[in-house]
Amino acid sequence: MIQIPCYNEEGSLALALASLPRQIAGIKEIEILVIDDGSSDRTVEVARQSGASVYSLGTHQGLAAAFSAGIREAVARGADIVVNTDADNQYEASDIPALIQPILAGEKELVLGDREVCTEEYFSPAKRLLQSFGSRIVSIAVGVRVPDATTGFRAFSRAAAAQVLVLSRFSYTLETLIQAGALKHRIGSVPIRTNAPVRPSRLMRSKLQYVRRSALIILRSFALYHPIKTLLLSAAIFLVLAIAGILLDNDALVVAAAILQSLALVGFAPLYRWHRAVLRRVDEQAGGLQSSTASQYLAAKSE
Repeated sequence: MIQIPCYNEEGSLALALASLPRQIAGIKEIEILVIDDGSSDRTVEVARQSGASVYSLGTHQGLAAAFSAGIREAVARGADIVVNTDADNQYEASDIPALIQPILAGEKELVLGDREVCTEEYFSPAKRLLQSFGSRIVSIAVGVRVPDATTGFRAFSRAAAAQVLVLSRFSYTLETLIQAGALKHRIGSVPIRTNAPVRPSRLMRSKLQYVRRSALIILRSFALYHPIKTLLLSAAIFLVLAIAGILLDNDALVVAAAILQSLALVGFAPLYRWHRAVLRRVDEQAGGLQSSTASQYLAAKSE
C-alpha cells in the first residue's frame, strides 16, 4: 500500500500518482491510497481519475492526523508493507523498490528514505545544517543512527505499522522514530533521490517555529517512551547545577537545583502512568489492526 496524505494538492498530485510504480519484484499487488485531509480543491477528483483509492477525513485535521489515519486504513485493508510518500512529488517514486527491499528481505521493520541532507541540492545551506544537526539529536533519542530524521519517504512492515501511534498534531516524522526505537523495531535507511520542489513547505512557516515545535516533540516523546532514563538524566543535570552552585558559593543555584529535582521526582509518577497507558494503547491498537485482513475489509465494504 502506497499512502499519500493530501491537503489541496490538485496541482501536483496527478504527477506524483503517475510516477508511482505499478509493479515491484516480490510484490503481488500494489494499491495506492490517498488520504484526503479535508481538501477544498479537486484533490479527490484528481486522485480518483488517476486510479487511487480515497480515504477522507471529512475536515482538515493536519498532516499528523492524515498520516495516522492512512496507516490504520492501510493495515486494516491487509497491507503487508505500507509506504508513505508526499503529494508534491518531492521523492523519486522509482526508489520505492529500494526502500522496501530491507523489509522484503526480513532485515528491517521501518526503512527511511535518506535524502543525504548534507548534500541535498534543493536545501539551502542553513536547512542542510539544521537537518543534519537535528538528525543527530534524534539519533541519540532513538538509539539508532538516523541520517535523515524528517524524511516523509518511509516504509513500514505490517507489524510496525500496526503499532504506530502519533500524539502530536504537528508532524509524525520525529515521534514515530522515537516510538519505533523504544519498541525495538529494526530501523534502517537507504539513499534516495529527490525532485525539484513545486511549492514552499506548508509545515515550516519559519525556521524558529519549526525548531521550537520539533524540540518539544523530541523532548516529550523521549520522556513518554523513556521515563526512567528521563528521570536519571534530569537528576544528573540538576546534580551538576547543585555542584556548580556549591563551587561558586551560589546558594540560589543550589536551591533552584534542589527544587527542580523535587519537581522531577514528583512528576515521575504521572509520567510513568502515562507511559504505561500509551503502551497499552499501542498494544490494543496493534491487536485490533493485526486481526484485520483484506477479505474482512472487502466484506465490510460490500455490505
